[in-house]
Amino acid sequence: MKKVVLFILLIVTLIGLPACGQPALGAEIKSDKPRDTSPAVFAADLVTLVDGNNTFAFDLFNTLRQTNGNLFFSPYSISEALAMTYAGASGDTATGMADTLHFDLSQARLHPAFNSLDLQLKQRGQGAKGSNDEGFKLNIANAIWGQQDFKFQTAFLDTLAQNYGAGLRTVDFIERTEESRITINDWVSGQTSNKIKDLLPQGSVNTYTRLVLTNAIYFNAAWLNPFNKDVTGNGTFHTLNNGDVTVPMMHQTETLKYLDGDNYQAVELPYDGNELSMLIMLPDTGQYNSFEKMLDASSFNDILSGMQGTSVVLTMPKFQYDASLGLKDALSRLGMSVAFTENADFSGMDGKKDLFIQDVLHKAYISVNEAGTEAAAASAVIVGVTSMPVNQAIFTVDRPFIFFIRDIQTGQIIFIGRVLNPA
Repeated sequence: MKKVVLFILLIVTLIGLPACGQPALGAEIKSDKPRDTSPAVFAADLVTLVDGNNTFAFDLFNTLRQTNGNLFFSPYSISEALAMTYAGASGDTATGMADTLHFDLSQARLHPAFNSLDLQLKQRGQGAKGSNDEGFKLNIANAIWGQQDFKFQTAFLDTLAQNYGAGLRTVDFIERTEESRITINDWVSGQTSNKIKDLLPQGSVNTYTRLVLTNAIYFNAAWLNPFNKDVTGNGTFHTLNNGDVTVPMMHQTETLKYLDGDNYQAVELPYDGNELSMLIMLPDTGQYNSFEKMLDASSFNDILSGMQGTSVVLTMPKFQYDASLGLKDALSRLGMSVAFTENADFSGMDGKKDLFIQDVLHKAYISVNEAGTEAAAASAVIVGVTSMPVNQAIFTVDRPFIFFIRDIQTGQIIFIGRVLNPA
């Protein structure tokens, strides 16, 4: 039978999470199961989940690095939103998704582990500063958008409610397609302080669309050691094509975790509260491509374990940019191609094998300045019916680099980016 239901998985990593109003279309249908705010999860399961998420993060980075220019995305947001989708997958579809996403726990243990990690991340930064007057924020929210009158399996809705706090918001893709698209886009825009607009372009949803899952992350944090704006000045950044661009360069001298590797340097900048950090990896001149190619979860962990507190004279550019990505091809190449075909099995969602993923869209935004960092990302999965001391290190970020925003306690990578040209 021809599959006719489009599925849109909307992963949103955001730059603002104000309370959202009720969607203009329909009401919110919630499972009678409340969110489990104290999930019983083995410590080993949390380690397994984070290791798997970070392995997927590097798999996806190494697939997307083939694209040109700056790159930025939230692997954690993508993993969590696809985990909600995985809750409805069966057979070869579930196997392909688990292999691709490195979901190495059973469904019964995976979703509570995501819930536990999610709840831990929400506790970060209490009393810490943000990059603006609102204070530190790392907020995570989930919601589901479903076709009104379409029958979703109770067990599927229960799993999402208990582990992701997600209720079903009814829309009408059949009779009010454009209004439904605008409703979802408006929610995303509102959740991200207007940093992510028009996530779903015209034509991305149609009368066959039945479900949209949304995950939202907001990150806004001040540096533990802010840069002094008075010493920021123009400097030269050398791009990969032997070109030079003039950009504002920030300066500070602080004791930071640092490593001088064989063909790179690495430094870690903690955010206020010392619970999250930005890790910058700076390949030596002429070594960027080879360094990027060898970078994976194992080498990342080796670099982390080798870093030690060192007085660092740090120079780095201010930068701000956004990125738009289509993830369907990348995810297919990584092993979950069946989910994008009419052979997909998402019967856990509606009890029938009539759902498949049509596309996965992702948008992201990053701003780094003297005060701190703001970051936003949104993804949509369309399913069809983040005095001079001795031995002082000099760390001058005047050439392409890779950076990570990570949770220090769990090790979860929330955002990955590379800057080939900060201008």
